[in-house]
Amino acid sequence: MQATESPVRAQQDGKAVYLGTGRRKTAVARVRLVPGTGTLQINGHPGDLYLQFIPERLISAKAPLETLGLEAEYDVLVNVHGGGLSAQADAIRLGVARALCQLDPENRKPLKIEGYLTRDPRAKERKKYGLRKARKAPQYSKR
Repeated sequence: MQATESPVRAQQDGKAVYLGTGRRKTAVARVRLVPGTGTLQINGHPGDLYLQFIPERLISAKAPLETLGLEAEYDVLVNVHGGGLSAQADAIRLGVARALCQLDPENRKPLKIEGYLTRDPRAKERKKYGLRKARKAPQYSKR
């Protein structure tokens, strides 16, 4: 059986598009990097309006680009759903970092050192039967 590589690039208006997927909790972000002027667009809205209540998350979403000094060279187009704004911002950061690895394999090492390629595995623990929440048990009564 021969291993085939999945397409990591697509074409959009004659420009190379680099793809990356990021996940955090229940948030999933599909990220496209397109050569451009450095705009961030999330679900059709400007990034600063979409993440307006959490400005440090906007900075966090662009951090992989700033690490490599490419923040003014690529437009970031994101479709994200699920989770809250904070989880979505972390998913976008991971998706951007993965897309940058598709752009140039040399980008992997500095992104890995900064921790941008590590998926945060924490998620909500499921509720178990007989308990009120995941771990909270009913109050014990001796009599």
